[in-house]
Amino acid sequence: MKRRISLLIIWISISASFWYANVIYPNMILQKGFQTLLTLTVIYFFFRIIFEETFIKRIKDYKTKYSFRKTVSILFYIFLLISIIGIWAEDTQTLLVSYGLIAAGIAIALQDFFKNFVGGIMIFITGTYRVGDRIEVNSKCGDVIDIGILYTTLMEIKEWVSGDQATGRLTIIPNGYVLSGNINNYTKDYNFIWDEISIPVTYDSDWKGAYTKILDIVKKETENRKDKVAKEISELGEKYYLLKRDIEPAIFLTLTDNWITFNIRYVTEAKERRSVHDKLSRMILDEIQKSDEIKIASTTIDIVGFPEGKLRQDG
Repeated sequence: MKRRISLLIIWISISASFWYANVIYPNMILQKGFQTLLTLTVIYFFFRIIFEETFIKRIKDYKTKYSFRKTVSILFYIFLLISIIGIWAEDTQTLLVSYGLIAAGIAIALQDFFKNFVGGIMIFITGTYRVGDRIEVNSKCGDVIDIGILYTTLMEIKEWVSGDQATGRLTIIPNGYVLSGNINNYTKDYNFIWDEISIPVTYDSDWKGAYTKILDIVKKETENRKDKVAKEISELGEKYYLLKRDIEPAIFLTLTDNWITFNIRYVTEAKERRSVHDKLSRMILDEIQKSDEIKIASTTIDIVGFPEGKLRQDG
């Protein structure tokens, strides 16, 4: 602050010197020089002293503060350039051409800033996502922990970590993505998702018995969520055009060359998907191990014969 005050005093002193010189020795160059320095002093006072030292210092979020500080610096030089051109331009045509070039430069230089700024406003107005939501933006997935005016901060999940669990890394997403990109929200207006477990069962197993036992396990484990899921789907149907969805657990069979694939489908909370997936997998595995008639399949290779050949004997 002291450094900026000192620099402001220097600019005021130089401006006063040009003004005094122009009073004693009237000259067009001295007059325009005084106007230029006075303009520089006023713009410097407004942007560097008043705006940065009073307004920006009150912003607590570091990212937002940094972005605004950089934007103020750009605007400072833009206003200074516009003012100098206005003072020294010889005719109206030169002035208009110069201003047109400056306006084009401003639009290009600040397009990302304004895009993120408008995106931040749209997030707050439309509620595309809120703090606490689990979202996926530009192939980055995580839980929203902060929404700034320019950027959104996520607690990242997935990446090198298996399942929907946090990596511990914070991901910064520009808000401008909401204007042109795809936003996947796992928890907006509805906290549940469908998940699947795939289990390969051999053809010689009692697949009908396996079907019944596995389905009973999944139904029993997800029974306590059924009413809540039905209520949220009903509320969702009042807001969107939503076709009727079956929320009961189901098993779909797929026949392959080696085994029968059991695709077990069920509903679970979005943020508990991995823990529920793990629990059901353990329960199903325990049940299968209790039965001698149900076997988990694995890739096998049967050798059906060898090519005929003769051994050569020496001597």
